[in-house]
Amino acid sequence: MVFRGTITDAPDFDPTADAEALYSAMKGIGSDKEAILDLVTSRSNAQRQEIIAAYKSNFGQDLIDDLKYELTGKFERLIVSLMRTRAYHDAKEIHDAIKGAGTNERCLIEVLASRNNKQIHDMVAAYKDAYGRDMEEDVIADTSGHFKKMLVVLLQGTRDESGVVDADLVQQDAQDLYAAGEEQWGTDEAKFIMILGSRSVTHLHMVFDEYEKIAELSIEDSIKNELSGDFERLMLAVVQCIRSVPMFFAKRLYKSMKGLGTADNTLIRIMISRSEIDMLDIRECFRLRYEKSLYNMIKDDTSGDYKRTLLNLCGGDDDLAGEFFPEAAQIAYKMWELSAMTRVQLRPTVRPAPNFDPAADAQALRKAMKGFGTDEDAIIDIVAQRTNAQRQEIRQAFKSLLGRDLMKDLKSELSKNLERLIIGLMLTPAEFDAKMMRKAMEGAGTDEHALIEILVTRSNQEIHAMNAAYQGAYKKSLEDAIQSDTSGHFCRILVSLVQGAREEGPADVERANADAQELADACNADSDDMVMKFMSILCTRSFPHLRKVFQEFVKCSNKDIEQIIKKEMSGDVKNAFYAIVRSVKNQPSYFADRLYKAMKGLGTDDRALIRIMVSRTEIDLFNIRKEFKETHDASLHEFIQGDTSGDYRKTLLTLCGGED
Repeated sequence: MVFRGTITDAPDFDPTADAEALYSAMKGIGSDKEAILDLVTSRSNAQRQEIIAAYKSNFGQDLIDDLKYELTGKFERLIVSLMRTRAYHDAKEIHDAIKGAGTNERCLIEVLASRNNKQIHDMVAAYKDAYGRDMEEDVIADTSGHFKKMLVVLLQGTRDESGVVDADLVQQDAQDLYAAGEEQWGTDEAKFIMILGSRSVTHLHMVFDEYEKIAELSIEDSIKNELSGDFERLMLAVVQCIRSVPMFFAKRLYKSMKGLGTADNTLIRIMISRSEIDMLDIRECFRLRYEKSLYNMIKDDTSGDYKRTLLNLCGGDDDLAGEFFPEAAQIAYKMWELSAMTRVQLRPTVRPAPNFDPAADAQALRKAMKGFGTDEDAIIDIVAQRTNAQRQEIRQAFKSLLGRDLMKDLKSELSKNLERLIIGLMLTPAEFDAKMMRKAMEGAGTDEHALIEILVTRSNQEIHAMNAAYQGAYKKSLEDAIQSDTSGHFCRILVSLVQGAREEGPADVERANADAQELADACNADSDDMVMKFMSILCTRSFPHLRKVFQEFVKCSNKDIEQIIKKEMSGDVKNAFYAIVRSVKNQPSYFADRLYKAMKGLGTDDRALIRIMVSRTEIDLFNIRKEFKETHDASLHEFIQGDTSGDYRKTLLTLCGGED
């Protein structure tokens, strides 16, 4: 195995001199923290063990005890953890994850999904030595169900590491996984556990490729469709580690630092455990995935000696680099290949209500609005649990039976965000989109993000229907409205999209190679030519074709299309192209990100929240929920719950359709 760590053996190493230097740094009043952190982070773990031994021989004291006494807080935790052997550090992490009330499942998942057989055996032995207990027994006592079974399989440390691949067994395993999940009602979890828990990494790479051909979706999407809770998270982590351990840790590090507050235990654990193994690859994957270096993220998110120690372990700032290292280029290519092959099964959260009776619903709504006060609960229960087609029937029945306009009645009875949300649900999708486009452009200032989001994510058919609804409602063409409200290249991009003339076929491999080469060449042209070339391809080709184009783009340029857009373009043009790329790659993930931005931080962008929740409930809101949970380590349900209130919240949660 080639180690690509940031920490290596220090040359001319003298453990006695180091022990003396540490002793001096802690002598007297106060301690020289910089001397301690510089010394500890510039020695390998094996060298640190020699320093501990020399310290004991020379001063008759325990170095770890002295460090604990002298240092405090996160800095102490980090330095003390660096002084433990890798196996004892892992053992302590597992022990801390299961002791006391509650279990830190995420820690169990991260450690057990990412370690090789030897690391697991060493950790189990260290646990026994440190705590006089059996790790497997403790894990069994603290977990349950399929999650427990998979953890126990991983704890055996018996994954095949021979590297030998049997082509027939690859076929068989792919077929068995398909039969155990997508092909049947319910899931045969035992089959997933056996195959994902024991087969070699090389073998599983080929199984995943084969699986995609059979199921027409990735193994990750199948796991999201078939499993749930901690078991789903564990199996996704195993698959991610099979695909790329550095990318798995890059994602974990990002999650530990984004948003408010930092998950310091996770940050410390990963920075320590990977600093001598693959930190260089993790850094590169981090930059590929988040367009920001790990170094700068740590710098912005931590402080003091703790920050300095972490930056030493990180070892360098990748924002200064331009192209990919081979590991990240390979992963970027694979990510696009995956998205090029998969056909995600879209799942709504609102389905047709059984035994639907539009006349009864119309009467119930009238009753809820008659007299003093309004029965909001009754309105929500009907409107949020019918499909749009059913709501249109209710509108008609209301008019026929009662001679009244349901929309007017609702507007006079409801207010603020609840009114906006309920009215949004009662409009047809085309009317709603037209209204959202109008809102994005009326008055001073333009909501460019809304214009981009709608035009990028709608099908040709939806765009044509929206154009007709806009013309009908506002007596002006949507194209004219866009031209009078936007300008320059951004205006051209929107006008191109509003034609609803995107190709709709599968990828054409030969043409995809030519398109990729044209995009790569355009990167060297002046910025106007570059934008026009990107527009001519990104705004007209079908999504399956673009997936192939972006995959080939990595091959011919050693760059990722997302990074190029972020680096070479700016403003609304950048945002529009970036939204197209994100939608091509994974549209539910794009919407999950938009919902997250609508609710994070102070204040809520209610217009964006309403727009997405209304427009996606009957298409892919279930998929969006899954992506939200995986990316943000919190469910969409939790976010809505914490960010909204009253009947507005109740309606949104009903549309959301459940807790993940």
